[in-house]
Amino acid sequence: MQSTRIVLASRPTGMPTAENFRTETVELPALAPGEALLQTLYLSLDPYMRGRMSDAPSYAPPVRIGQPMVGATVSRVLETTDDTVRSGDIVLGYGGWQTHSVEPVRILRRLDPAAAPPRTALGVLGMPGFTAYSGLLTIGRPQPGETVVVAAATGPVGATVGQLAKIRGARAVGIAGGPKKVALLRDYFGFDAAVDHRAPDFAEQLAAATPDGIDVYFENVGGAVFDAVLPRLNRYARIPVCGLIAGYNDTELPPGPDRLGLFMSMVLRRSLTVRGFIQTEFAAEQYPAFLADTAGWIAEGRMKYLEDVVDGLDNAVEAFRGLLVGRNLGKLVIKVAD
Repeated sequence: MQSTRIVLASRPTGMPTAENFRTETVELPALAPGEALLQTLYLSLDPYMRGRMSDAPSYAPPVRIGQPMVGATVSRVLETTDDTVRSGDIVLGYGGWQTHSVEPVRILRRLDPAAAPPRTALGVLGMPGFTAYSGLLTIGRPQPGETVVVAAATGPVGATVGQLAKIRGARAVGIAGGPKKVALLRDYFGFDAAVDHRAPDFAEQLAAATPDGIDVYFENVGGAVFDAVLPRLNRYARIPVCGLIAGYNDTELPPGPDRLGLFMSMVLRRSLTVRGFIQTEFAAEQYPAFLADTAGWIAEGRMKYLEDVVDGLDNAVEAFRGLLVGRNLGKLVIKVAD
C-alpha cells in the first residue's frame, strides 16, 4: 500500500511557508502483530502543530525533518492483525498528514457513526473539546454568577469553554476577530457578550462587556488581547493557560517595555491563579466523564459546534497557514477521503 504524505522539509522562521513542506508518496511497511492499516478520512489541523515544527524545548518532541506532520485523524480500518478492531471500522488515530498509515491498534479508539458524526472526534468530542472541559472545570472552576472570558472564542476550544461556562451558571464573554465571528458568538453559540479584538476600541468594548470584572480568563491567544484583559481581572481570578497563538510565529521578543514586573505585581496584589496545562495530564481521570457529559449536552441542544471542512490533503498547508491568522470559522478539518 502506498501513502501520499506531507512531510516537514525545513523548520520555519516566522510564519510557515509552502517551502517548509514537501509532498511525497511512499510504500508503507507490512503489518506487524498488533497493527492496523488505515485510510485517512479526516485530518485535524490545530495550532499546537506550529510548535511541533520548531526544535525549541517544549512539552512534546518536534517533528523530525523528512517525517510526516503530526495530527489526529478519523480513519477507516483496511486491514488489521489485531482482533480488537475489524476491517471497515471507523477509528480515531494519529496518522498525521497522509492518506494512509500503519498504527498500533492499542492507540486507536473505535467510533460509532450512529452515535455522533465521526468528525466530532476531532473537535467538540475530541482533544479540543476535552481541552476546554478539563482546563475550565479543573483550573477555572467557574461559579454561578461569575464572568468567564475566553479568547479565540469561535474556535473549537473557545466555543466549548463559553458554552460550558453557561452550563455552569456563569456569564460568558467571547473575544474573536471580526464582526462575523462576534455575531456568531452571540447568535449561534449563545454567549452573553462578544467583543472584536481587531476593533480600535477593543479595550473599551471589553470593559463594557465585563462591568463586574473578570473571574476566569481562559487564555488561548496572549499578546495584545491579554494586555486588555489584565486590568479587568478580579481578586482571586483564575487563568487557565491553554495557548498563546499570537506569538507562535514570533522570531524575537515583542517591542516595548518589559511588562513582566507589572504582571507579577498583579498576580500578587489580586491573588491570581495562573496555571498552564496540557490536556493529557487530566485524560486518565476525566475523559470518560467528558465524553458522556458533552454527548449529553449536544443531544439536549445545550452544546453547539461548528466545523470548517477543507477538501483535499493538498490544501492542508494553506489551510494551516490560515488557521494561524484566524481565517478559519470553527474546527478546521481536512477531508482526505470519502
